Amino acid sequence: MSKLLQKPEKQEVSEGVTIIQSVTKGNSPLEYVEFKIVELAQGVEYSELLIKKECCIVALTGKINVTVGEDVYHDLGTRDSVFDKVPTDSIYVSNDRGFELEAITEARVALCYSPSDKQLPTKWIKAGDVDVEHRGILSNKRMVHNILPDSAPYANSLLVVEVYTESGNWSSYPPHKHDRDNLPNESLLEESYYHEMNPPQGFVFQRVYTDDRSIDETMSVENGDVVLVPAGYHPVGVPDGYESYYLNVMAGPTRTWKFYNDPDHEWILNR
Repeated sequence: MSKLLQKPEKQEVSEGVTIIQSVTKGNSPLEYVEFKIVELAQGVEYSELLIKKECCIVALTGKINVTVGEDVYHDLGTRDSVFDKVPTDSIYVSNDRGFELEAITEARVALCYSPSDKQLPTKWIKAGDVDVEHRGILSNKRMVHNILPDSAPYANSLLVVEVYTESGNWSSYPPHKHDRDNLPNESLLEESYYHEMNPPQGFVFQRVYTDDRSIDETMSVENGDVVLVPAGYHPVGVPDGYESYYLNVMAGPTRTWKFYNDPDHEWILNR
């Protein structure tokens, strides 16, 4: 099994609380990005204390309440399926704070982490405030929900986006990378991809490769999988008949997204 491809493993940590994915420093090659998918039965609660980490809580599906200290954020979440293709609510929680989730309905929640030592205010990222961006032409079309872009000033390291790629199209394409601390031309950002497909029996292909091919893997990625990108280019291809959704988490030493296109394939931008 590839070290870059992480399959879902259901672990019920308490009654009604199931961890579907858990990417940590202990089980991945990433230093700046950690990630978790939590499924909650209606009415159950789940809590965490963040130690030297910040977290973006994304209400993927269903409805939840989120408590951070004395602040309670009610009725978060806008979707029964990520393929409703509408933005959802998220909560940014800074380091050395605790949070509690309460499931109003059955819910699936993404928890996106990165190291942090500067405490910032808690931020409710409202669904209505999420910028929706359409990128690409021809067979390179996708829609982006910018949940926590580098233009948003209320995080220390985290960047979080959702991307929808149409049937028969390519995404994260032409192949680009961000693995060198070479600003202003390129920033060093690790990345994780949490994938879902519509219909769910589908798959996509994702390649992760570096210029020297010290990393060069092409993976068949199924519903619920996570792909880890410690370095290199990382394009995604979507077969005909299926739609792709992925949630990206990026983090690194500097919170800015400056990428470098593979020179061999950059020509497609000029068609």
